[in-house]
Amino acid sequence: MLRFLAQKRGSLFSIVLAALLAFAPAIAEARMGGGGSFGSRGSRTWSAPPSTRTAPGTASPFERSDTPRSGYGMNQPGYNSPAFGGSSFGRGLMGGLAGGLLGAGLFGLLTGNGFFGGIGGFMSIIGFLLQIALVVFLARMAFAWWQQRNAPAGAGPKGSTFSFTGGAPFGGRPGGAGPMGGVSGGFGPAGGAAQQARPTPIKVAPEDFNAFERLLGQSQAAYSREDLGALRAMATPEMVRHFEEEVEANRARGLVNRVTDVKLLQGDLSEAWREGRDEYASVAMRFALNDVLEDLSTGKPAPGSQGRTEATEVWTFRRPAGAGPDGWTVSAIQQAA
Repeated sequence: MLRFLAQKRGSLFSIVLAALLAFAPAIAEARMGGGGSFGSRGSRTWSAPPSTRTAPGTASPFERSDTPRSGYGMNQPGYNSPAFGGSSFGRGLMGGLAGGLLGAGLFGLLTGNGFFGGIGGFMSIIGFLLQIALVVFLARMAFAWWQQRNAPAGAGPKGSTFSFTGGAPFGGRPGGAGPMGGVSGGFGPAGGAAQQARPTPIKVAPEDFNAFERLLGQSQAAYSREDLGALRAMATPEMVRHFEEEVEANRARGLVNRVTDVKLLQGDLSEAWREGRDEYASVAMRFALNDVLEDLSTGKPAPGSQGRTEATEVWTFRRPAGAGPDGWTVSAIQQAA
């Protein structure tokens, strides 16, 4: 009898764990972009942007991009490996654990013990899986340290930091330097980059950082209003398509994502370059926001709402070469590890 009760408790624990794993992505991916990584960074789409003080880890590889994977940098060591987010199933360890639980249940069915019969035995290796998670975490920390140590001059934490921790709201200092500061990223002038085939580093002006901060707030506000027309003026067609898909998916569930009170807390430049007729700038940003999934019928927060939270992401902006600060548009969003 005691053994039977112990098995039932183990099965109940397994059900709860599997449910948490199943709903974790829905809870964590409510804000604009779904907490994922998508878009394009030109020829550097499949290269990890250099780490910064704001985002010292490795940015997540793109899950969705119009740029073919055969592009520049796709074979960068570690960037496409499962340990650094390159897994196509279940997005890493969480997906592997959920898959293991499902496999254990199917094994129980095949052996005549019922769907949860195999899970009782499977729970004995949960500790082993947690050890694997610890090893993966330490490996990622080691990789981030190595990347910082070997970052080229003018890129990453030692060459281009625009930190701010005051948390001033958007528009709080008209005409002044925003949380990104007003310092260039340490890059030299473009110097005829249009005639060169390979990407060339460019200089980013204080006005550009103000534009990045402004786009962070305005794009989130337009997304919250489901104003696709406004988003088309602030983002590339590829990004607008993804935003539209998210809006339609929320509507199908009877929800709307309200994102308000966005405040940039800290930001710094990862890299900026020119290739062909376009210029790019990848910027790490840590910002606070009020993120609520609202039920369209009742106007009340729905399951999965986070409320007041913080996020750290790497945004890439693109503009025509030679255009001013108003020419920047959102080209990609990546989650910081």
